[in-house]
Amino acid sequence: MAAILHQTHPHGPGHRTPDVLTRLLQALYGVLATLVGMAAAHLVAALTVPAASPVLAVGSTVIDLTPTPMKEWAIRTFGTADKAILVGSVLVVVLVLAGVAGIVAARRLTLGISMLVGLAAVAGVLALLRPSAGALDLVPSAVAALVGALTLAGLYRFASPAATPADTTTARAGTTDHAEPAGASASRRTVLIATGGAALAAAAIAGAGRWVSEVRLRGTDIALPTAAEKAAALPGGLEERVPGISAFRTPNSDFYRVDTALTVPAIDVDSWSLTIDGDVEKEVELSFDDLAGMRVVERDITLTCVSNDVGGPYIGAARWLGVPLQDVLDKAGVDSTKADQILCTDVDGMTISVPLKVALDGRDALLALGMNGEPLPREHGFPVRMVVPGLYGFVSACKWITKMTLTTYDEQEAYWTERDWAIDAPIKLSSRIDTPKPLSDSKPGKTFIGGVAWAQGVGIQGVEVRIDGGPWQKAELGPDAGDDYWRQWFYEWDAEPGQHFVASRATNKDGDVQTAVRATPFPEGSSGIQEIAVNVG
Repeated sequence: MAAILHQTHPHGPGHRTPDVLTRLLQALYGVLATLVGMAAAHLVAALTVPAASPVLAVGSTVIDLTPTPMKEWAIRTFGTADKAILVGSVLVVVLVLAGVAGIVAARRLTLGISMLVGLAAVAGVLALLRPSAGALDLVPSAVAALVGALTLAGLYRFASPAATPADTTTARAGTTDHAEPAGASASRRTVLIATGGAALAAAAIAGAGRWVSEVRLRGTDIALPTAAEKAAALPGGLEERVPGISAFRTPNSDFYRVDTALTVPAIDVDSWSLTIDGDVEKEVELSFDDLAGMRVVERDITLTCVSNDVGGPYIGAARWLGVPLQDVLDKAGVDSTKADQILCTDVDGMTISVPLKVALDGRDALLALGMNGEPLPREHGFPVRMVVPGLYGFVSACKWITKMTLTTYDEQEAYWTERDWAIDAPIKLSSRIDTPKPLSDSKPGKTFIGGVAWAQGVGIQGVEVRIDGGPWQKAELGPDAGDDYWRQWFYEWDAEPGQHFVASRATNKDGDVQTAVRATPFPEGSSGIQEIAVNVG
C-alpha cells in the first residue's frame, strides 16, 4: 500500500500517476466497499435469516446447479472442507467484480455503485428463490447494497476529494464524463485513513455477525426425556487393543457431516414444530415437548452417506434417543394412505424422500432427539432429525426436520430424486481398513490390520483379509451391538520387509459376501473391495 500511495500522489510538476497503480487503488475502493456491505448483510442475516446472507444465498444456488459428478468429485477431493472452498470461491468472484466496479466508479460513480447494487440484487433474488424464503430474506441483500453504495461513494469523496467522478459534480469546461485518477490530489494520510477505516469497519461488523451466529448456535442444553426402552450397555471396543482402529462408538465431534447446508440452522426449540400432512387421515402438528412426551427408545445405529466411496470416511456409529417413526405416523393415520413416500422437509426447505414401506416394515426408524447421551448437536440436526437404519442418508436422514408429507413419487420429487439419485438405496455390505493407513510405513514383525465392517439390518458374520493377492484369511471380530451397528475386526500380521497389498472383505449373517464389482457412489452407493499398499521396512 505504501508503494502505491507513494506513486499515486504527485510531489511536484512532471510527476504522473502510473495507470496500473491508480487502477489498483480504485479496485481497492470497490473491494472495501463490498466487504463492508457484505459484513453488514451478514450481521443482519445472523439476526434474522442466516441462510439469506448474500454469499450463502449465491453459494446455495451454486450447489443446486452443480452437476452430480462435480459434487461427488468435490466431496472426494475436499471432504468436509468442500463448503468452505465453495464459499471462498464465491467470495473471490464477487470481490473481483467489486474491484471492477471500483475502477468504473472512478469515471462514473453512479455506474460503479449500480454495479455493486446489481451484485447485491442477484444475491437477493437467489435468496428469495429458496424454498422456504419470505420477504425477510431480501433484507440482508438490501443492506449490502445500501451500505456498499454509501461506502464506495464515501471513499471517493473522502479519500479523493479533488477526484470526485464527473457525473456527481458540475461539469468542467470541455469535459462531461471524465474524472482525474482516484487519489490524484488526496494525501497519503487521507487515503490510509479512509481505506484503513473501511477495512476496520468490515472486520468489526463481520466479527459482530460471527459472534451473533455463535450465540444463536448455542443453547442445545435441553432436558432429554428418559427412554422407556433403554439399550443395553455398549460393550468395550477394540480401540485400546488395536491402535488406529475406529472407535466402537463414534464421538459426536468426530461424526461425519455431509449435507447441502452452507450454514447450520439456528433453531429455537420452543418455537419448533413438526407437521405431518399429505395423504393422511388428519394433519398433525407436534411440538418438541409433544414428541418428548411420547414413547422414547434408545437404539444403536450406524449411519452411512451414499457419497462414501469404498474405504471412505463418511460412516459413523452412535446411540440414538428418539421416538419410533411408526408411532408418529400413527397419530396422523396412514392405514388407508395411497402414498409411497414420506417427503421430509427441513427448516430451510431442503427435501429428502423416505420410502414409506421402510418406515412401516418394523425396523427401528426414529425421529431422534438425542445422540450419544446428549441433545443432537446443531450440525447433526438439532432439535430433531430422522434416523432410518439400513438406508443411505440421502433417503433417510433428514436433519432439522420440520415437516413430513405423505405423497407419491409421481406427485412430488425430493431434492436428490430430481437429480436422478435412486429412490430406494439400501446400504451395501462393506468393510473398511482403518489401520495401517494407505502408503504408510510399518516396521517388520507382528502388527495389526484392523477396521470396521457393516451390513445394516442383517449383521456381520465374518471378515477376511488378503495379503498380496494370496488366499483370504479369517479375521477376528470385535463386540456385537446389534445388526444395525458396525463390527470392528482385526488380523494379526507378521509383516515382512517390502511393499505389500492388503485387502478386506465382509460376509453378512445371510452368507452374502461383499462384492468385488466396482460401483461409484452415484446413483445408489459404491461397492468393491478396498485394497491398500503398505510399505514395511
